[in-house]
This record gives sequence, structure tokens and C-alpha cells, in this order.
Amino acid sequence: MIDHTKGSFFGRRKGKPLRERQASLLETVLPNLRPDLASPPPGDIRELFPCPVKNVWLEVGFGGGEHLLHEAGRLPETGYIGVEPFVGGMAKTVAAVAEAGVQNVCLYDDDAGKLLDWLPDGSVDGVYQLYPDPWPKKRHWKRRFINPVNLDRYARVMKSGASFRFASDIDTYVDWALRHMRDHPAFEWTAERAADWKEPWRPWSGTRYEKKAIAQGRMPRYLEFRRI
Repeated sequence: MIDHTKGSFFGRRKGKPLRERQASLLETVLPNLRPDLASPPPGDIRELFPCPVKNVWLEVGFGGGEHLLHEAGRLPETGYIGVEPFVGGMAKTVAAVAEAGVQNVCLYDDDAGKLLDWLPDGSVDGVYQLYPDPWPKKRHWKRRFINPVNLDRYARVMKSGASFRFASDIDTYVDWALRHMRDHPAFEWTAERAADWKEPWRPWSGTRYEKKAIAQGRMPRYLEFRRI
């Protein structure tokens, strides 16, 4: 039996050395964008943002931040909490947020499970999980973030009717995610026709990883589920 309560759900956290400015921004800007998990969460998580927002979405594993920043710019009245433990992706995104003066983004640079356990019940209007590490070897399946324990976490923090959007170019992980999501009593698959999972949501900015996958001949799949 796979133990989903232990171990990390991500691989290496560091890659190439950061440029001096990136390292400085992580030290000076990121603390102001990061939710303080050492303190109780606000009763209304919209208070996490310095600007007024009407709803809050979560993006777990935002990579280079392309999709997160696009959505934050497109929907300024929506607050986005982005999670990314990989230092390079976080540094790039912090720099972009600082340069553009983005107000409706919070960033968390550790395991998403910790953040999910901190967030209040029924506080999130939607979740994106785009191109997570598929951990293809069977002995690493316990590291796949889509699992019963984390789906319980998602279900607890999501509002009734909230959307969960998952994208992957790895067929085995798409099958895995679909099976686990459909088996969970808190979620229902919204697809009514093949195009609903073969075509991305609109509007859609894509990600750098997605473009690379398509160029290499791997076709992404887009699953959407509703919190019952």
C-alpha cells in the first residue's frame, strides 16, 4: 500500500545559481508575498492580498509562473495563491511580480500540503494543477500529488461548486488523476464530450513546459472537476 502521508511531492529544489538580483528579491520581496503559516489564517483569505479581491484561486506547482501571472493580469479582482518549491521558478516569478507591481498574488515556496492544511475550510474558489511531476517509476508513485490524502485536503478548502483544473501531457498520469478524482466522493468530472478534455480552457495562456511537450509530440489533456 502506498503511504501518501510521508515524503515530499517534488524533486530537486535548486538548479542553476541565481543572479544577484533574483537572490536579493527572494530575501526582500518574497517574505511580503508569502502567507505566514506560523500564524492562524485570516477568517477571510481575501485579506491575504493588499488589494480588494472578490475570490481566490490556488495554483499548485506554477513552474515558471507563466500561467499564474497571465491569469493575475487578466483577472485583477481574483486573488491567486501560487505554490512552487523550485527556487528557480519562484525567483523568476517574484521578479516579475515586483517589476509589474502585481497586487493580487501571494506566493508560497514550500510543500503545498502544508499550505492546504493551513487554509480555512471552504475558502478557495478554484484550483489549478498544471503539468505536475508524473513520477513515472512505480516506486515513486507515492510522490504523485494527486492521491487520496491530498484530494481530501483539496476538498476541505474548496467551496461547493469550485473548479479543480488539471493538465498533463503524460497519459499514465492523466489516467491516474482521472481515476483518483472520479473515485473521490467530493468531486465530479464535468466533461460531456471529447473536446472538453482534449482542448484547454478558454482563455488559455499555456505554459513553457506545455509548448515544449507539444513540440516533442506529446499531447496535453485538460481535466476539470467540480467540488460537489
